[in-house]
Amino acid sequence: MRVAGFLMLLLVVMPFAVSDASAHGGRARVGVHVGTYWGPWFMPPPWYYQPTIVVPAPQPTIYIEQGDGSGESLWYYCRSAAGYHPYVRECPEGWLKVLPEVEK
Repeated sequence: MRVAGFLMLLLVVMPFAVSDASAHGGRARVGVHVGTYWGPWFMPPPWYYQPTIVVPAPQPTIYIEQGDGSGESLWYYCRSAAGYHPYVRECPEGWLKVLPEVEK
């Protein structure tokens, strides 16, 4: 019976003791620090590098061979005048059709 009475008294008195302790405000602390402040880490902040710039390789140069400009056309040669049309205007024996050749 003695233990039960003590527990009953404890249950009645405890709420008053707890409410009295919380009436004094928060438990903030203020301190004075002398020396170097290291922040949240004990090391200097990390070193950030610039991002790597990636440039795609240029496409290879494509060379297209040009023809000599003659195409598949024909030149007209006159044997008696020993020249080609349009340098020779008339050919009495008729024109001879030849494939064009570029002088080198």
